[in-house]
Amino acid sequence: MDRIEEAFRTVRRADFVPPELREEADVDAPLPIGFGQTISQPTTVKLMLSWLDAMPGDQVLDVGSGSGWTTALLAHIVGPQGIVYAVERIPQLVKFGRDNCRRLGIENAFFSQAGREFGLRGHAPYARILVSASAREPPVALLDQLAIGGKLVVPVQYDVLEVTKTAEDEYRTRRHPGFVFVPLV
Repeated sequence: MDRIEEAFRTVRRADFVPPELREEADVDAPLPIGFGQTISQPTTVKLMLSWLDAMPGDQVLDVGSGSGWTTALLAHIVGPQGIVYAVERIPQLVKFGRDNCRRLGIENAFFSQAGREFGLRGHAPYARILVSASAREPPVALLDQLAIGGKLVVPVQYDVLEVTKTAEDEYRTRRHPGFVFVPLV
């Protein structure tokens, strides 16, 4: 079975939405999680995870971790030899995501309050970086934290960019049009 499909079967979206929305968790649409943020549409998350192509053992950065759902999916994909660092700006969502993952026994995901700079430089470089909010352009700070051969998947306006770092300061970019995300704050 495909790693992403297996993660979706194991990590239930219903465990990462507010209790009053659990009955709607299987709807293929974004759902509010509070503070003007959403948990992304499952189809969009599957596409982004397929473009990210995280592998067992990878060190991954999840930017805009929200409720912790994508963090938990990534933790399952990279397995016990991998690690996922999740960063979120909204303190209540940092706690929500952390609590959701702890409750489910996910041990290879670590949550941090986002600082002034994008990402989490102290654990760089990352094999993969996933961003779940729309930027105006790919954040340079995240590109700097990417390992050579690593990949950044980031919404930029109405596209999702798949950026592969081919050498220091050299990148190859694929554009996937037609997406809408909350803004990266």
